[in-house]
Amino acid sequence: MPVEGIPLVPQKQLMTADEIYTIAQEFVKLGVTKIRLTGGEPMVRKDFPTILQRLATLPVTLGVTTNGILAAKHLTLLEKNDIKTITISIDSLQKDKFLQITRRDVFDKVWQNIQLYIAAGFAVKLNVVLMKNFNEDEIIDFINLTKTMNVVVRFIEFMPFDGNQWHMDKLITHQQIIDRIQYTYPLQIDRITDAPNDTARNYRIHGFKGSFAIISSVTNPFCDSCNRIRLTADGKLKNCLFSGDEFSILPALRNNESIHSIIQQGLQHKYKMRGGMDTPDKLENPNLHTNNRSMTAIGG
Repeated sequence: MPVEGIPLVPQKQLMTADEIYTIAQEFVKLGVTKIRLTGGEPMVRKDFPTILQRLATLPVTLGVTTNGILAAKHLTLLEKNDIKTITISIDSLQKDKFLQITRRDVFDKVWQNIQLYIAAGFAVKLNVVLMKNFNEDEIIDFINLTKTMNVVVRFIEFMPFDGNQWHMDKLITHQQIIDRIQYTYPLQIDRITDAPNDTARNYRIHGFKGSFAIISSVTNPFCDSCNRIRLTADGKLKNCLFSGDEFSILPALRNNESIHSIIQQGLQHKYKMRGGMDTPDKLENPNLHTNNRSMTAIGG
């Protein structure tokens, strides 16, 4: 989160609960079988319970990604709507670093809520975005959590977005992550079979209760099997998180027009790799990053 925060989107520009449900219905007709509420922070919406309850009536697997701050408040809601998996973003286990990255002094609350969901029987995933000279020294600390905790720690390569001062030098690659873990746990890394279309490559330290995964969208992309799309909080379709292209669905919906052709257009314009950044030169071109709004401003 930038020190200065981010501009808030006017309420009228955001999808209502009814609009989210209507668009979700269209996606289900087109074959979508899994929906995940993410962010930004989905639980901050006052109508989050309504959105969740309505989406739970669709024939999909429903999941939630959250910063964990409000997770305790909604645990019963998730249970009642048959949600079995929750992903919690936590980029550091050190309070000072946690505060620096989130601008909120709430590490203890988030950690307590992680424990709460584990105790309640949820499949808990922890998302960790790695950045060189910031938190790569915590890789083994996160791995050690999986020794006794039934969690999946997911290490995510730092991706380029507007305002995050991305550069290849800040990247901790898939191989570097494996090398660090292998140094501490030589010959103990077991490869786990990935689910179809999985964005993560999954592993376990032999004998550990939990597991870990690496999402290496920069150095080891999975674009050839990716079947994910994102609907932003303001009703725009992003066919790839790397791409600055967005296809606006909301105006057509509010004009009682068909949104089917817009969705098809968005899907058909998906680049073969990383939103068109298919070479190192393109990846390191900051002009391409500034076309892609930051994760804190995307929602979805």
